[in-house]
Amino acid sequence: MGFITSLFNAMPGAVAQGLIWGIMAIGVYITYRILDLADLTVDGSLCTGGAVCVILTLNGVPVGVAIVCAFIAGLLAGLVTGLLHTVCGIPAILAGILTQLALYSVNLHIMGFGTANGSKANLPISVDKYDLLLSSRFVRDLSLRNPLVILVLLFIVLIPVTYCFFGTELGCALRATGANGNMARAQGINTNFSKVLGLMLSNALVALSGALLSQYQGFSDINMGRGAIVIGLAAVIIGEVIFSKVFRNFALKLLSAVLGAVIYYIVIQFVLKLGLSTDDLKLLTAVVVALFLAIPHFKGKLGSGKMKKAAGKETGANA
Repeated sequence: MGFITSLFNAMPGAVAQGLIWGIMAIGVYITYRILDLADLTVDGSLCTGGAVCVILTLNGVPVGVAIVCAFIAGLLAGLVTGLLHTVCGIPAILAGILTQLALYSVNLHIMGFGTANGSKANLPISVDKYDLLLSSRFVRDLSLRNPLVILVLLFIVLIPVTYCFFGTELGCALRATGANGNMARAQGINTNFSKVLGLMLSNALVALSGALLSQYQGFSDINMGRGAIVIGLAAVIIGEVIFSKVFRNFALKLLSAVLGAVIYYIVIQFVLKLGLSTDDLKLLTAVVVALFLAIPHFKGKLGSGKMKKAAGKETGANA
C-alpha cells in the first residue's frame, strides 16, 4: 500500500515532466521522422533554451519575453547546424555534434553573464522572487498555477499550429524533402533550405522545452541537456509503438510523441519507486529505448514468419 501511495503521489510530477519533454519530442520528431536526419544538436540547444530564459529573467526581463528569446536562441542553434550540413557539406550527425560541442561553451558564458570569470555551470531561479510560468511547487495544487493545466493549454495551441504549418506549401516542401530528396528537387523544391528550416524549427522547440524545464525545476544547468536526444527518441519510438495502429492523422502522430514522453517518465518513476538507484537512470533509458526500437523489428519478423508458414501450407494444399 505504501508503494502504491508513493507512486500515486509521484505521478503529477512525472506527467508534468513528460509534457515538458514532450515539446522536445515534437522537435526530435521533425528531424528524425519528417526530415529523416539524425540531429544531435538537441543535447546543447535544450540547455541553451534554459540558460537564456533564466539569465534574462534574473536580469528583469518578463518571463514571456525570456521564453520567446529562448525560442529564438534555439532557431539560431538549428541554423548553425543546418549551414554546417548544407553549405559546408558536413554530414548531419557530425554537424549536430559540432554545434552541440560549441554550445557547451556558449551556454557556460550565457549563464555566467555579468560574473567575474564570465562563465557559470549552474544558475538557480526561485518562484518566490520571479513570476515564473511553471514551477514544480504547484504541481499538486488545484489551481491555474498548476503546471499540468498550463502545459495542457500550451499543447492545445502548439499541436494545431504545428499541424497547420506542415499543411502549408512550405511545410509540405519540408515533408517532401524528408520523404524523397531527389523527387523534391525534381519538383523545384530547395531541399537545402528545407533542411535548414526543419533543423531550426526542431531546435527552437527543444530550446522552448529547455526554457520551461529550467523554470519547472528552478535552475538551469550545463548538463541538463545531456542525453536529451535519447529521451526524445524514446518518446517518439514509445509513442509510435503504442499508438501507431490508432493515430494515423499527422496531428495525432505529434500527440503520440508527447504521450510517449509522458509514458517514459511514468515508467521511470515506477522503476525508481521499486528501488533503482538514480545513478542507473541512463542505463535504464538506454534499455527502454533499445526495447521499443526492437519491438517493431521482431513484430516484422514474426509477421513475415507467419506469412511464410501460410504460404507453405497453401502450396502443400495445392500440391
